[in-house]
Amino acid sequence: MKAIILCAGEGTRMRPLTYTGAKHLIPVANKPVIFYSIEAVAQAGIKELGIVVSPHREEEFKLTLGDGSQWGVKISYILQHQPKGLAHAVSCAQEFVGREPFLVYLGDNLLENGVTDFVKEFERGDANASIVLYEVPDPRSFGVAQLQDGRVIRVIEKPKEPPSNLAIVGVYLFDEKIFEAIREIKPSWRDELEITDAIQRLIDKGYRVTPHLVRGWWKDVGKPEDMLHANRLLLERITTQIEGTLDSCSQVAGRVQIAPGAQITNSELRGPLVIGEGAVIEDSFIGPFTAIGPRVTIRHSEIEYSIVMEGSIIEGIGRIDHSLIGRNVQISKKDRRPEALSFVLADNSQIKLI
Repeated sequence: MKAIILCAGEGTRMRPLTYTGAKHLIPVANKPVIFYSIEAVAQAGIKELGIVVSPHREEEFKLTLGDGSQWGVKISYILQHQPKGLAHAVSCAQEFVGREPFLVYLGDNLLENGVTDFVKEFERGDANASIVLYEVPDPRSFGVAQLQDGRVIRVIEKPKEPPSNLAIVGVYLFDEKIFEAIREIKPSWRDELEITDAIQRLIDKGYRVTPHLVRGWWKDVGKPEDMLHANRLLLERITTQIEGTLDSCSQVAGRVQIAPGAQITNSELRGPLVIGEGAVIEDSFIGPFTAIGPRVTIRHSEIEYSIVMEGSIIEGIGRIDHSLIGRNVQISKKDRRPEALSFVLADNSQIKLI
């Protein structure tokens, strides 16, 4: 079995951050989102992995992921030259997967318990396709599946009257029949080839499509608030590990990870939180559910429930909350202390509060 992770598209809901980088490479709990997908694939025992990317992002992914050896997998890069939908992205990988069954993983999805059980269940059965489902209170903004006798009998994209509360998660398993189905569908009103239409085509042709219900949480990190929520979910799982320097005037409460080379001076850390390599925290408060990236500097400031990416500098800020701050951002201020600030800032931004 092989796997493909879909990472093409422009990430418009994550702008302005995605003007300067791919959404899937934004760090959550100090690791790029796609790292979690690759780890899940590797843990499932899949050794050959294709990453479907837009041409202008190919080098960025190659520089970040390399050949996959750090995860024990072999990564190939597959180009989707035009954003024509998920089914089209899958079809771009036909030569890569050949006639083997394969896993499809949307690169902006996170699953608490990975995909190992999903893969094993598929390998034991005789289905032509299987889809991961998650119970949601209001499924009208998702693709939704209708089940009967242990099979998927219908899939509908964002129905006004959902036939169930089972949302379709962006993780699928297919055999080669999916390529036949993709060739037979037509573009939707968005002028895209929809993966739900391809799955419905399989059903209509009598092929067996089975469901797999998620155990644990699932998160689609398509928007800034989703990134922050995913950051919280992942930080809930950390254990304390302090490898950096913490002076005697600093206080630590809760689960905290401090990477080598980080320096904490006269500050309060209240976990769960992570601080990256070479970060400098002075005379500051770092609150729960915060990820401070490598070589970040924070002085005389308070921050919580936020992500601060590599190389950013925050000085003299009263309080930052629920914020997603890009790489090499500079935030500083003069004397007056506002009560709270909230930001979504792209890489290389500069803010001065007067």
